[in-house]
Amino acid sequence: MLILVAALLMSPLAISMAAPKVKVTFWYSLSGKIAESIREMVEEFNRTHDTVEVEGIYQGAYDDSMNKLRTLILTNAPMKTRPHIVQIYDIGTKFMIDTKATVPVQKYIDRDKLDVNSFEPGILAYYTINDQLYSMPFNISTPLLYINKDMFRKAGLDPDKPPRTFDEFAECARKLTILDKSGKPVQYGASIAIYGWFFEQFCATSNILFANNGNGRDSVATASTFATPEGAAILDWWNSMVKEGIALNLGKGTANTQKAFISGQVAMTLDSTAVLNTILTGVDGKFEVGTGYLPRPANAKGGVVPGGGTLWLMGGHPAEEEAAAWEFIKWASEPKQQAWWHMNTGYFPVTKLAYNLPELQEHHKQYPQFATAVQQLRDTPRNRATQGALLGVFSQARQTIEDSIEQVLLGKAKSLDALKAAAVEIDAAIARYNESVGK
Repeated sequence: MLILVAALLMSPLAISMAAPKVKVTFWYSLSGKIAESIREMVEEFNRTHDTVEVEGIYQGAYDDSMNKLRTLILTNAPMKTRPHIVQIYDIGTKFMIDTKATVPVQKYIDRDKLDVNSFEPGILAYYTINDQLYSMPFNISTPLLYINKDMFRKAGLDPDKPPRTFDEFAECARKLTILDKSGKPVQYGASIAIYGWFFEQFCATSNILFANNGNGRDSVATASTFATPEGAAILDWWNSMVKEGIALNLGKGTANTQKAFISGQVAMTLDSTAVLNTILTGVDGKFEVGTGYLPRPANAKGGVVPGGGTLWLMGGHPAEEEAAAWEFIKWASEPKQQAWWHMNTGYFPVTKLAYNLPELQEHHKQYPQFATAVQQLRDTPRNRATQGALLGVFSQARQTIEDSIEQVLLGKAKSLDALKAAAVEIDAAIARYNESVGK
């Protein structure tokens, strides 16, 4: 009798009667090697979970994904065409909340009594709004100063004491710049990409709010607040180094500054913590790479804002599918997965428990540069400036700022004038957006 029962349990009929997996779709927006890591995570989850199957689908860059999602929501598209999980970058937070098409992950954190006290406080501070964690931090990064330690030594500078202030950075850049006989630089002290994220971060390190009403966290932001002498001082410092010839302006986007640093054309650059592995691989031992905090004005009491992206749980799906999607989000935030994710991509582990794992401790012994990023985040005071701004038009604002920075560095506008012009354009966009969402 027992043999018969066992045979029935192993039969194709019994197997076919097993409950099918709940299928959920996950839109992601990272490409290249990082996309490979996402696909590996999805495959690992599917291998280790019997009741849920995740389909990862690349949707293009963050803005592409947001635009596709916006179209689905505005056209009231059928739920089967909408993702269950979507990866959205930091500055899309306000827009996602305003869609009212998401389910705050706080719902399931409370249901499962998930202890988020182990999460990095600085990361939680950005994504917690009105005591609700709306999305699960996933690919988190901050800006970092990268230095060529060999060049520092040759210039008589201490590579273990990177510049911390604007003035120190400019002085180091001056000493690190090498001229040929004709007076033309053959090695530049620094290069900073024209990237709106860097300006936002400089505002945070300077303890300057980007938008009013507590960066949009005390109440809905109605205007920008960066067009001040303090904001202009950031661009004046930046521009003065370009004009002096000690900083190389390579335009918008960080790809060219990365290449210039890796090739030894510049001694210092700024970039995301997430590209540490890329830079180390590119340098390939040709020189020693060092890291430092993002420079700031002397005596400034600010810090860095967590960037990157999070996983959003989309509403409207059947309850079992919503719960299944949460299982993947929760799993992805666990220490083991976060340690693996960090080692393979360079993004921060969102939970401090990941640092207790032997494999991650060994990884940091091999790559001590990342310790700077961790300490910089933990040294950052938590206030409205370092929490970052909440704007529904942040993507547009960032592009507008980049245009203004470019005008200043090309000598076509004064810093304060450029920022005031940007503010007019951004404030008008904020007003239109707030009206469209009834705020």
